[in-house]
Amino acid sequence: MAEQKKVRIGFVGVGGMGQCAHLKNYVMVPDCEVVALAELRPKLREAVARKYGVPRTYASGEEMLAKEKLDGIVASQMFDRHGQVVIPLYKAGVPVFTEKPLAAAVDVGERMLAALGAGGSWHMVGYHKRSDPATMYAKAEIERLKQTGELGQLKYVRLTMPSGDFVASGFADLIQTGEKIPSLPRDVEATWSDPYIAFVNYYIHQVNLLRHLLGEPYRVTFADKAAVLFVAESASGVTGTIEMTPYRTTVDWQETALVCFEKGYVKLDLPAPLASNRPGRVEMFKDPGDGVTPQTIVPQLPWIHAMRQQAINFVRAIRGEIKPLCEAAEALEDLRLARQYLQSFASTDLH
Repeated sequence: MAEQKKVRIGFVGVGGMGQCAHLKNYVMVPDCEVVALAELRPKLREAVARKYGVPRTYASGEEMLAKEKLDGIVASQMFDRHGQVVIPLYKAGVPVFTEKPLAAAVDVGERMLAALGAGGSWHMVGYHKRSDPATMYAKAEIERLKQTGELGQLKYVRLTMPSGDFVASGFADLIQTGEKIPSLPRDVEATWSDPYIAFVNYYIHQVNLLRHLLGEPYRVTFADKAAVLFVAESASGVTGTIEMTPYRTTVDWQETALVCFEKGYVKLDLPAPLASNRPGRVEMFKDPGDGVTPQTIVPQLPWIHAMRQQAINFVRAIRGEIKPLCEAAEALEDLRLARQYLQSFASTDLH
């Protein structure tokens, strides 16, 4: 049998997240080869290429695409520039990966979907929590329990995400050259203090994870005046909540998800997004009744972190071995839900 060729990846942007969340993980994937990178800052692109053994560098994504034959593109960019930077990449007709959210506004996301369809490929959005081994295990167990009915009906899903130390020393090996980022056009005029931009920057992960764990679409039904509680109802009538920083931590990360059935639950504890070689934790409680002894099960998971597994998952999706974990069309729904939440919050505040 002929040896399968490695997937050829090109990077567009190697700033903080580009380096420390993505590039250093892709170069560790055996089935992947990072063959080129594009970065506007010349000193930075050369320094990063030397460190990670990337053979060719370019000043722009367009220049890279004109000269390289790629199987996939990782474009780690600020999301308020996705409409400017990512749409031209679709013309290459190869899969594209970006960080969350899809865009800084619903209309920009809609333009991206239209351009993506014209390009004929697909776009995986980086909701890395789906790639954590704990989430992957929990999701499979939730779907199994829904099929078997052994713990009864799915009743409730609660996510809690306090503000905390999301970096977890993950930028310790960041290369910095002091070069200023050139001024680039943005998709929207809003600043980081704008409520919508702030919300989709910080809580869009939970908006997406809630749908993933429910296994079906949902709508926003309530937003409290304190901007802590996000309440939703799924297509089948299951209530879901997101508790957004009910308290904060400074040297820890305490993100949890609780998926409740009539006779037990699946609980998920997730580590800081940039923690290395550390998966989340799954706890399953089962109390079938009728004299059966209840059980609490905590599976041992492999020592791999979500960002690295996400890189593996993107490469596998390019090979056709799995479906992309979250495509652009679903990520657009997250932007719409964020808008719905803020409209509900405004309505609540008026009363």
